[in-house]
Amino acid sequence: MASSKKALPVDPAIKERNQKRLRRIEGQVRGLQKMVEEDRYCADIMTQISSVHEALRSVGRELMRNHLKHCATNAIRSDEASAEAMYDELVDMMYKHSR
Repeated sequence: MASSKKALPVDPAIKERNQKRLRRIEGQVRGLQKMVEEDRYCADIMTQISSVHEALRSVGRELMRNHLKHCATNAIRSDEASAEAMYDELVDMMYKHSR
């Protein structure tokens, strides 16, 4: 599942913002585990799950924007083979992440 590709440098402020979001999400997931352990009301747990989903989507949007702005732009401008590979990657990403 892991790719051997390395991302182009990301704006340090964006990277820090994403790291903070992911740490917050990690805390939310730990909270969910505790809610399940404590047999909390199912609707409350589902509400928290929705919050985690939205937080992850927010990080995903930021990463997608960065990917398009830097990685995709660089590949598309470099040569035809790189551009074609990037188009395929983008279509695959949109398909996988639109479910």
